[in-house]
Amino acid sequence: MKAAVLEDLNKLIVKKVETPRLDSDSILVKVKICAVCSGDVRTYHYGSSRVKPPHILGHEIGGEVEKVGSEVKEFKPGDRVAIGADMPCGECEFCRNSMSTVCLHNYGVGFQFQGGFAEYIGVNSLTLRYGPIHKIPEYLSYEEATIAEPLACCLHALELSQFRAGDSVAIIGAGPMGCLFTELSKNLGASKVILAQRSASRITLAKRFNPDVLISTSDENLVERVLEETDNLGVDIVITACSSVEAQEEALAIVKNRGRVNLFGGLPKDHRFMNIDSNIIHYKECLVQGSHGSTPRDHKIALNLLSRGIINGEKYITHRFSLNDIIEAFRVVEKSEGLKVIIVP
Repeated sequence: MKAAVLEDLNKLIVKKVETPRLDSDSILVKVKICAVCSGDVRTYHYGSSRVKPPHILGHEIGGEVEKVGSEVKEFKPGDRVAIGADMPCGECEFCRNSMSTVCLHNYGVGFQFQGGFAEYIGVNSLTLRYGPIHKIPEYLSYEEATIAEPLACCLHALELSQFRAGDSVAIIGAGPMGCLFTELSKNLGASKVILAQRSASRITLAKRFNPDVLISTSDENLVERVLEETDNLGVDIVITACSSVEAQEEALAIVKNRGRVNLFGGLPKDHRFMNIDSNIIHYKECLVQGSHGSTPRDHKIALNLLSRGIINGEKYITHRFSLNDIIEAFRVVEKSEGLKVIIVP
């Protein structure tokens, strides 16, 4: 089969490799679509402790079951499936207590396990038993199904942030995740959704998701504008959906007393430390937390939201590339030239 193989940092080669072997307790899936995550680009340039080259990346996958092992009962050839990233081990203390995103092993499709930038992907028994693989609902396209993985991450973050209908939400960063947070928060009953972004091109794309307030931080002061929009109270929830330590610092200035700040976007390895006055947290009695990844349950809920049209997956897909052009696809993601970029093997 053909696959894009990460052989070393900044060395991604499209070539023929052996098709995954089918075991009695595994399945073989023909990849129809695999979307590019910014984490894939980060691993391409800087590596990951969970990825050992040569390796196939890609974890936002839609495909069709080609073959199933003799012991597999849940799937059959022809089933349309969506596959996500985060993989519970099912055995550690955190997985046993429904906290699989902080699993001690932190397995992942496209990380320890081979990913979806290939014509086929093998789905092992651990993934079938515990992982984020679900049948794609009727009427939902393969392309839209790939949005389930990032949407699941947003669901997980809002749940940890104790989101309630009527909450006001500020999202810093209008990339794919920021736009998903915007649409999701609005549809879950947020009283006001404020979306902030620096680049003009992303501001233009963000308009299609109808935030109540859209702030260009190149032209306006984020803190002043948010306080103006909230009668100087701040918002109930702030989500930093970007890789900016400055955004994390500003989040504390715009969160309401007893509000919640979710540091969603990870920072690059060479980032400086946050410079914060902990008295802000002390006197506001606000909660500052992080979140990353999602659970298989989140992935299933995300597919349901997409299939019912509550989240419109088609609006997020701005670029399509063949597997042969994966380097160009990575460049588009890295330069923030669109929203979701998908690869068709």
